[in-house]
Amino acid sequence: MKNVMGRGLDALIKPQSRTVNEVISIPSENQRPIAKEIFLKIKLEKILPNPFQPRTNFDQESLEELKKSILANGLIQPITVRKIEVDKYQIISGERRFRAFKEIGYLDIPAYVLEVFSDEAMLAMALIENLQREQLNPIEIAVAYKRLIDDCNLTQDLIAERVGKDRTTIANTIRLLKLPSEIQDALVKEEVSIGHARALINLPSTEKQLLILKKIIEDNLSVRKVEQLVKYFMVTDGLSKGGKQNPKKIVVKSNANLTSMDDKLRKILGTKVSCYQKQNGTGEIVIQFYSNDEFERLLELFQLIENNYN
Repeated sequence: MKNVMGRGLDALIKPQSRTVNEVISIPSENQRPIAKEIFLKIKLEKILPNPFQPRTNFDQESLEELKKSILANGLIQPITVRKIEVDKYQIISGERRFRAFKEIGYLDIPAYVLEVFSDEAMLAMALIENLQREQLNPIEIAVAYKRLIDDCNLTQDLIAERVGKDRTTIANTIRLLKLPSEIQDALVKEEVSIGHARALINLPSTEKQLLILKKIIEDNLSVRKVEQLVKYFMVTDGLSKGGKQNPKKIVVKSNANLTSMDDKLRKILGTKVSCYQKQNGTGEIVIQFYSNDEFERLLELFQLIENNYN
């Protein structure tokens, strides 16, 4: 029998083999089966949306493409529902397909009906199905992981196993929820990448996060450049005290101090820096760059520093 549930639920329920009306189980404290399935064609008017739906954004253009595909090829993958009362069903997975059928004007839709024995199992199935299909944006994925932990009592290790990711990926994705809403929105709109967002997480100040966000969007900064800017702010914050954070002036008194200043400036600027001092106390700082791109990066960094401390 073909994989009627989609590979997402395989990660959750891990069946050895499946037939119609077979009882499907997942490991649990008392090993209680979570569902058994049957196949039906159900009237659309009898189907309700999934209250645990992790997707918050249904793109109309994508929905139009799905409708064209259904009209041309039929429904390749039936939706999955659970029965909640007599002649009433609730979607577990396949809400986009359900919406497409409704907009086309069809009256019924092929569906696999699961008898789900708990809301927790319902939530876990819906979340993992969507995660495996990779149709969610990064923030929706982060929220889904968080709900699996908070509402379904799954550990990060168990989530990683069931969705085929490593634990570090799960942890880093959840951290995206610590970002201010402006950055989360930019990530959803694909104005910034996950790499940009992860770099911004390391900044302790929302003000600085939003400052760099503006630069990313306006100047199309690469992830590497953002990481350099974040490194600069982290270093200067460590050298500053109280109120408005300004970098301390480093007073050179010996060769050891010169070496120390070389290292600090190198970490801030992300390139080789050499400090020289003459016997009369004067000296110079040499900042090296190795390409036009590197030169432009340094100019952008100095401009950002100037804007931040004016």
